[in-house]
Amino acid sequence: MDKKHIVIIGLGGVGGYFGFKISQFSELNNSNNISFVARGQTYDVIKNNGLTLLSAEHQNNTTKPNFVLSSIEEVIKPDLILVCVKEYDLENVCNQLSEVITDKTILLPMMNGADIYDRIRNIIPRNIILPSCVYVASHIKQKGIVEHKGKAGKLIFGKDPQNSSEDIDWVINLIKNSRIDFDFKDNSLIDIWTKFIFIASFGLVTAKHNSSIGAVCTSQLQKEEATNIMKEIKEIANRQQIDLQENIIKRTFEKAFTFPPTTPTSLQLDINSKKDNNELELFAGAIIKYGQKLGVETPFTESIYKEIKATHNNV
Repeated sequence: MDKKHIVIIGLGGVGGYFGFKISQFSELNNSNNISFVARGQTYDVIKNNGLTLLSAEHQNNTTKPNFVLSSIEEVIKPDLILVCVKEYDLENVCNQLSEVITDKTILLPMMNGADIYDRIRNIIPRNIILPSCVYVASHIKQKGIVEHKGKAGKLIFGKDPQNSSEDIDWVINLIKNSRIDFDFKDNSLIDIWTKFIFIASFGLVTAKHNSSIGAVCTSQLQKEEATNIMKEIKEIANRQQIDLQENIIKRTFEKAFTFPPTTPTSLQLDINSKKDNNELELFAGAIIKYGQKLGVETPFTESIYKEIKATHNNV
């Protein structure tokens, strides 16, 4: 079988972890051509030294891809693209990708958010896009070095809702051979929205109060706010015939209790450190837009959205 050209865009905690595994497998087996797209100092480090993953899973913790590229426009005839960028970069990246992909290019966004598939589809209307969500505790330790802690990262992905008959067995085999823990499902949207109901509700409430996951579980006010946001998300999912569990809200709080009580959320950290780019639009913005589109009222999400923007001047 011909070698596939696999491109990883975004070498942060997610892209660095999963990209490392795919690159190392292909490097050891000479099975595919791997390209990393990196910028600035990260490009220099990986070009010279490779990508390093600090993880108990790997003794040989450095991989050198076939190509290190400094921009998307350098990508040539990609067969598979792992899109692992920050959500606020997604449209910009997709517009650039539309200039370099072929008709056969498959896109696998490794990003958590309910609207990621739709946003990519709006810009890239005909290619296969595999909806997914990821679970991994990893972060950039320094340029070109990603640190992973805890249990193995997990990828959940599924068929393209608009191109479900296309043959993607080779992508599944690539993920499996790269020793990535994964579940492949005919429909991954339930998993994506199950994760979204957790990260959006807890992210928004902790950002508003500068609190923690434990505080949302134990403070009556914060728990009520999170519950109301979850109800709005569940109704949006129902309108799209995405059948979340009837007891999804109870299960979401049960999941939250498994975290150390002082655990922050990324949105809370970004909002309260006045970071310009954050996940407010990924969470509240998506809920409000879906609500407007589907005729679902979202007063609780709209209220907390306005309050966070007003308080923290994130206009």
